[in-house]
Amino acid sequence: MYGLVKKNNIEKKEVLWYNAVKAYKRGIEVNYLIVVDMQNDFITGALAAENAITAAERAKEKIRGFDGKVIFTRDTHSADYLDTQEGKKLPVIHCVKPEYGWQICSQVAPFAENALIFDKNTFGSIELAEYLKSQDDIESITLIGVCTDICVISNALLIKAFLPEVSVFVDESCCAGVTEESHNRAIDAMKMCQIEIIGAD
Repeated sequence: MYGLVKKNNIEKKEVLWYNAVKAYKRGIEVNYLIVVDMQNDFITGALAAENAITAAERAKEKIRGFDGKVIFTRDTHSADYLDTQEGKKLPVIHCVKPEYGWQICSQVAPFAENALIFDKNTFGSIELAEYLKSQDDIESITLIGVCTDICVISNALLIKAFLPEVSVFVDESCCAGVTEESHNRAIDAMKMCQIEIIGAD
C-alpha cells in the first residue's frame, strides 16, 4: 500500500511539473514568420511572379530583422507533375525536387539553412497548419512570399482556420503575385477574412 501511495505521489508531482512547464511556456509568447515558396522558379524561373525579385530582397531584410521563429515552405513536385490535377490546369513544369528551380532563392537561402522547412505538393500546407496549432507559445503569425494570389493566400486562410484566435498578418511589401492585379485581389480577399495586411506602400 505504501508503495502505491508513493507511486501516486510521484505521478502527481510529474503532472504538476508538466502543467507548470506548459504554463511557463504559454507565458513566453513567440512571433512566427512563415516564408512561403521563395524558390528560384517563382523568382526568376519558369513561373516568375511580377515584382518577385523586389519581394525577395525585402524578404531578406524582413527575416534578418525578425524577432521570433522563421519557418519556410517549399513547393515540391516530381517528374509526373503534368499528370497531376494541378499540372493539367497549370501545364508549366516547376519546382521539381531537387532541381535548381526547386531550391530556395539566394536572397533568403542563408536563413533557411537551420530553419524548419515544410515541403508541400499543393498550394496550402496542412502539415504546417497542424504544426502551428500544436505550439503553445504563439503570439502572432506573419506570412511573406510568393505567389500572393496562390500559395500565400492558401496558407494564410488555412492557418487562420486552424488558429482563429491567433493574429495572422501578411506583409504585402514582401509578397508578389502572378500579376499586380491578382496580388491586389488576393490582398482584398484576405482582408475580408480578418487577416491583417501590413507593409502597404
